[in-house]
Amino acid sequence: MQKNAKKGQGKLKGVLNRNISGWVLILPSVLLFTYIIWRPIIIGIAYSFFSLDGFSPAIFIGVSNYKDVLTDTNFLQTLWNTVQYVFWSLVIGFPLPFICAVMMNELVHCKSFFKISTYLPVIIPGIATCLIWKIAYMDGSGGLLNMVRYMFGAEATTWLSNKDQVIPLIIISMTWNTFGRTLVMYLSTLQGVNQELYEAARLDGAGLFGRIRYVLFPHMRGVLLLLLINQIIAVFNVTEQPLVMTSGGPNGASMSLGLTNYFYAFKYGQYEKSLALGVITFCLLSVLTFIYFMVDKRIND
Repeated sequence: MQKNAKKGQGKLKGVLNRNISGWVLILPSVLLFTYIIWRPIIIGIAYSFFSLDGFSPAIFIGVSNYKDVLTDTNFLQTLWNTVQYVFWSLVIGFPLPFICAVMMNELVHCKSFFKISTYLPVIIPGIATCLIWKIAYMDGSGGLLNMVRYMFGAEATTWLSNKDQVIPLIIISMTWNTFGRTLVMYLSTLQGVNQELYEAARLDGAGLFGRIRYVLFPHMRGVLLLLLINQIIAVFNVTEQPLVMTSGGPNGASMSLGLTNYFYAFKYGQYEKSLALGVITFCLLSVLTFIYFMVDKRIND
């Protein structure tokens, strides 16, 4: 047993000696990551079980904060709104970049011009994008879209004040802002397609949709699935767009979980509820992130 113990210690020492330089290089990043990322998460989860005195835990109250959040009359509506954000992002924002990337990949001339022009909105800060679209959607004669309607003889209409269309309109602004980034990713994947297979399909008489179905789609299936899950995670956290454009209105129709969390903390000063809702959202997104990594591993393997 002593020989086995010594042998094991020798192996461990050998592994440490061989990797000591790597550990030294990665240690600052690990410490920084732990302090900036994991420490706040752990503290937030722990504090969510307390009644806070300012920003310090005062009395342990168990899951009372979670009960208050889950039994809030607006929680189910807010959760449903968040699901609608995800749904409309998949209907509007997910297929459009792929379709445009396929069309752009078919171009022979002016491809660089379209790449640059479609990527320009990406470099605009998110808050500026929200303000631009808020002005475009403004009710009355001052709104850009209503000005266009006046030019064609139509009456002004309500945009963000309509509870039935406010979420799709916000998703359109988000899609405009992120469209170019996703399109470039699709284009880079499309350029990796075996051109011989593509030309063979063309020579065999396959049209555009036939080439997409039998050549492009099998090659891009993994990227499409990864971007799909990534988009669901990103849109589930939507906060700044409804905050700037509608403040959650009209009548809470555009309120999201992220915006509710923001209001709990910075508008109402209910930090316990904010922490509890943050943990609930964290758990939901952890499940989606786990699925993301499982899919990524299966695709890369």
